[in-house]
Amino acid sequence: MQYPFKLPHTISNPMGEILTFHSIENENGVKKMIVFNQLQPGAGPPFHVHFKQEESLTVTKGLMGYEVEGQEKNFLKEGKTVFLKKGQRHRFGTGGHEPLECKGWIKPANSVDYFLTGIYNSMTKAGNPKGDSFDSAFLMTRYKSEYDIKDIPAFVKKIIFPITVFVGNLLGKYKHFKNAPKPLN
Repeated sequence: MQYPFKLPHTISNPMGEILTFHSIENENGVKKMIVFNQLQPGAGPPFHVHFKQEESLTVTKGLMGYEVEGQEKNFLKEGKTVFLKKGQRHRFGTGGHEPLECKGWIKPANSVDYFLTGIYNSMTKAGNPKGDSFDSAFLMTRYKSEYDIKDIPAFVKKIIFPITVFVGNLLGKYKHFKNAPKPLN
């Protein structure tokens, strides 16, 4: 897969998250995306899942709170690591009142840089965590075989998003997604 952005590539959203896609490493023939995260107090992604990717995060500054669906919330201090299996719904964020910095990886790299860049841009455009309706619907529909966000009701994902994408196509709202990488099946 051709990566659409020159690395390192940094994105941010108005909720206090900065994510840098640093580099790609080849591990036993699998492309692994190296990432660096910076989160302000109270920031962090919602419950989400990578259906086709594993993820690992190591705290380099601050305290991380993380939760795997169905398990108790845990905290990691500097130097500690969490490993998340593909298909494991999870969330993480600052575990205290100080900023959090961590480094990690996601493998295989797949479309994670494109998808998250689109999601962060959508949030910035709308000024809120839900993002721009058309952009969010496009990204969540196109990449539904790779990613999911728990807080979005099933009815919205199955009915509203496809209708929104259809209308968005009619209105020409997706020209900025013309080079979107194909999703994995």
